[in-house]
Amino acid sequence: MDLAFDRQHIWHPYTSTLTPLTCYPVESANGVHIKLEDGTELVDGMSSWWSTIHGYNHPHLNQAAHQQIDQVSHVMFGGITHQPAISLCKKLLSLAPINLEHVFLADSGSVAVEVSLKMALQYWHAKGERRPKFLTLRHGYHGDTFAAMSVTDPDNSMHSLYKGFLPEHIFAESPTCGYWDEWKPEDLADFEHKIETHHQELAAVILEPIVQGAGGMRIYHPEFLKGVRRLCDKYGLLLIADEIATGFGRTGKLFACEHAGIQPDILCVGKALTGGYMTLSATLASKHVADTVCGGDAGCFMHGPTFMGNPLACAVATASLELIEQGDWKQQTQQIETLFSELLPKLEQYDLVKNTRWLGAIGVVETHRPVNMEAIQALFVEHGVWIRPFGKLIYMMPPFISKPEDIEKLVNAIDAALQHQDCFA
Repeated sequence: MDLAFDRQHIWHPYTSTLTPLTCYPVESANGVHIKLEDGTELVDGMSSWWSTIHGYNHPHLNQAAHQQIDQVSHVMFGGITHQPAISLCKKLLSLAPINLEHVFLADSGSVAVEVSLKMALQYWHAKGERRPKFLTLRHGYHGDTFAAMSVTDPDNSMHSLYKGFLPEHIFAESPTCGYWDEWKPEDLADFEHKIETHHQELAAVILEPIVQGAGGMRIYHPEFLKGVRRLCDKYGLLLIADEIATGFGRTGKLFACEHAGIQPDILCVGKALTGGYMTLSATLASKHVADTVCGGDAGCFMHGPTFMGNPLACAVATASLELIEQGDWKQQTQQIETLFSELLPKLEQYDLVKNTRWLGAIGVVETHRPVNMEAIQALFVEHGVWIRPFGKLIYMMPPFISKPEDIEKLVNAIDAALQHQDCFA
């Protein structure tokens, strides 16, 4: 593999072209293991950024991809439909909150968020109102495209340098009450004040239910989410749930909204939708939202990605949801959560560790000092695992099929890193 060319010419995510981080050459992947070119096998602790929930090289997903590619890999979705899209949308609606009746297929998670924001804006336009603002939470993350960045924390995120260029929205303090803590009603006070003050200019509330992902890996109390739904109803506002990271079992529930027993008006999904095989996302809306959007002057929703409804991606996504329907993920994520609850608190013996937290198949170790990415990545590879931290967060979201020994290996590698000062800045 020409790693010199890669280093000199290929721009990797969140990596400088001036001082590029080491990239490890992957030859193949199977189950929970990533095999490097030199034969090293790594236990995957990241599910390729939340997506590969069933593991790599899954026979059922492989079969779906092979069958579809022999029929049609892509065809435009304007004026044309096909069985893979119909089958996928049927399954999505059968699994999603019952109030959601319409599916808009898109390319990626960020685009799903863009679609949801445009839906909310067009919803109010159709009702004869101009509502240009969104209410969201600090420490949130919704993607890297412009509208998605505008509802991502402008001060505490990787997008802070774009502040002043993006539309400015309303940010409430994120909840401090953890999932396992005793609920404190005052946690909702700032959000309630913000929605009461600004509700007449708000198109919608958008948030990540229960787990704030790349903005801080914060896992908050379900009562906060219940309060948000109640306040949206009180002020007649749409609630957008960004479940791109949390959807399809990651938190131990099929959708994180289920922890609070609430239903959003608009739901964004992606990442695990295709089991990590293809890029695909979807924005689901209630009939009321969809019909209102289409009842305005435009007469339709003004969005249409080139690869919308890609048949190949839809076929693989349908196969992935078939695996979800079998229900094994429930026991699998419960087992992973139990292991995290037993293993992660032991890491709090280190002064370097601020706290540990977990939910479903998500485990987080927050440190007092940011990681030295080059050093800690090399140590993890040396210990036979793939974990990709950021900032002060060493987090894991392993494939659901991970065995106890895989989880133990991941946690042991973090334990080893905490004993090496050169792994931290």
